[in-house]
Amino acid sequence: MGEQGIGRHWGGKGVLCGGQGGAGHVSVFPRRSVPPSHTASPFQISERYGPVYTLHLGSRRVVVLCGYQAVKEALVDQAEEFSGRGEQATFDWIAQGYGVAFSNGERAKQLRRFSITTLRNFGVGKRGIEERILEEAHFLLEALRGTKERIHEEIDWVIGRNRAPSMEDRSQMPYTNAVIHEFQRFCDVIPMGLARRVTRDTQFRGYTIPKGTEVYPMLGSVLYDPTQFSNPDTFDPGHFLDGNGQFKKSDAFMPFSIGKRYCFGEMLARMELFLFITGILQKFRFRSPVEPKDIDISPKLVGFATLPRSYEICLVPR
Repeated sequence: MGEQGIGRHWGGKGVLCGGQGGAGHVSVFPRRSVPPSHTASPFQISERYGPVYTLHLGSRRVVVLCGYQAVKEALVDQAEEFSGRGEQATFDWIAQGYGVAFSNGERAKQLRRFSITTLRNFGVGKRGIEERILEEAHFLLEALRGTKERIHEEIDWVIGRNRAPSMEDRSQMPYTNAVIHEFQRFCDVIPMGLARRVTRDTQFRGYTIPKGTEVYPMLGSVLYDPTQFSNPDTFDPGHFLDGNGQFKKSDAFMPFSIGKRYCFGEMLARMELFLFITGILQKFRFRSPVEPKDIDISPKLVGFATLPRSYEICLVPR
């Protein structure tokens, strides 16, 4: 973003990011004044400028969306207008306008249809793909055993020790399901989300966003939105459990993004996460060489993705 960032938020109707209009203010703030947390940055800025603001990324001005309501209104309620893909210099250089994630227009629609059909042909969403994932999980478990190898009560009660987990077990394992969801929320692997681009002049929250403007939906600001999660800075599976201890969905849970350009591999990823995690925890206990309170779980680096720090952990056979 450079040494300086420029945020703009109009008090009334105006043109957002480009063009003329808008009677408001433009403020400049040093980047170093924004805390290095992977969630504080977008919230820090949005607290000052509101949930929709413009920002300079070098010479480019982009629109940033923060919080559940703003992101949902754009990517779901106005999905067609926000369905374009923005620029990502490195990815653009690699993909050259191709690839389902980085293409635009009719090419993007065709590639998406083709990719979804291909995944279905390979068994995604069908019983066969579950068997393939279980086979891979089995190989992983064998490898972990060779190097010396919680939720445990629920796993033992529903699955036991002698058979492999299946997707049919998930509905009977609300706590395990909640823990996996909280992993994804708390870790916030892709905090920025891929840039979108408005496909036409778009009216949004009283502003006009000109056609072609890049829009960054800050998915991390949704996953850490205090209006949606009671203790966003704490790892708490209770975010996904109701008063009876049953699993509850949250509309603000969107690590795979939402709208027309959501990650269509979401179903496969959810299956893999459940089967791999339950398979590992069925056979092993995790132990740390140091006290858990001494483990630094803050990210090593945050940018397009969140990079965790290196640490040691022991998998002890149960």
